[in-house]
Amino acid sequence: MVKEQIVQHAMQIILHAGDARKHCMDALKAIESYDFALAEVEIKQANEEIVQAHRIQTDAITAETSGEDGEYSVLFAHAQDTLMTIYSEINIAKRMLAIFKAYDRRIEQLESRLEREEEND
Repeated sequence: MVKEQIVQHAMQIILHAGDARKHCMDALKAIESYDFALAEVEIKQANEEIVQAHRIQTDAITAETSGEDGEYSVLFAHAQDTLMTIYSEINIAKRMLAIFKAYDRRIEQLESRLEREEEND
């Protein structure tokens, strides 16, 4: 793979991963305000972006393993690091959404029970 292609692939990975991070952060803000529907949309968009970044990385690696000349690139290594870091952030945001939704359900159940008890008094 020629140097120009490596740079192009690295920049595409970084751009998609950066877009994924923005959606991930927006999802976390939505979770913070208990807007779970918006958080789910943002996580879905983050996932779509990270999948695109991962495809670019996979294509580049596949090309090299298929015999195309490859050379080490600090920029491409940075792009891969960025991709994996943001992938981890998305996974954490998904778990946080599940946790907050579970807490919210539990609080709603407790509030309902308290209301029923107050009505019976």
